[in-house]
Amino acid sequence: MSRQINQPSNQIRLTNVSLVRLKKGKKRFEIACYKNKVLEWRSGIETDLDEVLQIPNVFLNVSKGQTAPSAELAKAFGKDRPLNDIILEILNKGELQVGEKERAAQLDRVHNEVVSIVASKLVDPRTKRVYTTGMIEKALDMLSSQAHHQQQQGDKKSAEQQPGSGTGTPATGDDGEAKPKAKEHVWTGVVTTKSAKSQALEAMKALIANQPIPVSRARMRLRITCSTNVLKQAVKAAKGGDAEGEQKAPGTVKDKILSYVEQVENQDVLGSEWEVVGFVEPGAFKGLSDFVGNETKGQGRVEVLDMAVTHED
Repeated sequence: MSRQINQPSNQIRLTNVSLVRLKKGKKRFEIACYKNKVLEWRSGIETDLDEVLQIPNVFLNVSKGQTAPSAELAKAFGKDRPLNDIILEILNKGELQVGEKERAAQLDRVHNEVVSIVASKLVDPRTKRVYTTGMIEKALDMLSSQAHHQQQQGDKKSAEQQPGSGTGTPATGDDGEAKPKAKEHVWTGVVTTKSAKSQALEAMKALIANQPIPVSRARMRLRITCSTNVLKQAVKAAKGGDAEGEQKAPGTVKDKILSYVEQVENQDVLGSEWEVVGFVEPGAFKGLSDFVGNETKGQGRVEVLDMAVTHED
């Protein structure tokens, strides 16, 4: 008589998977996906669900091959909820579980992307030339090491002060008054929970604030056009004034526009339109754009010719 091993019908063995988990109610549900496909799905690169899922089913435990009973799914997600909708909710809202190798590879990808973005946006303020990605990487490593060192020092001081009353002495200025704490731009390294773009912005702020190497934001190259009959109009004076109550002459629309432009490349009058092409600091772009839109009442416009002007060797 031959022996037969019976495997429970709700157990499916899967290997080499990326898990996505979602806690719903008091139960944890999992789906089994192909490696690297979850991030592609969430970023919109992959749109075919069959290319993401190893099997179109919901599990209580993928590693044990234990599928979720229909009763549990109905209790957690709703009685008449289609299985495909449940899978999509877990895929889009669940927590992605990755192994050490995957996590390291993902961190490396984000790191390289952040460094690449920063290197394309920052320049040496003296030469206006970009730095190599290697130089940017070293500068960020310096900031990261500095931040971790300061954190260790802060933890050490906190531990030393703990046995006492717990009250510290606030920083004071020359007149003895407490100074408000300025916001510090600190860089501690990349993480996988934030987008590369947002982390690159944080990295640029930290580099500009701390200057481990001389850096500044690459300027934008803009074309500003405006009707000539608006140029000589006086700009409305800002409310208030200086300490003595005096107000500076507001100037004309043309004067105000040129005050935003750090360096004029050329300007000309073409028929009934005045045009200027020049370089503007990224931080001044919104103010310039708002001013042209409001003051010219649709008779002026700002065009971006180059988001970041750099000189490369």
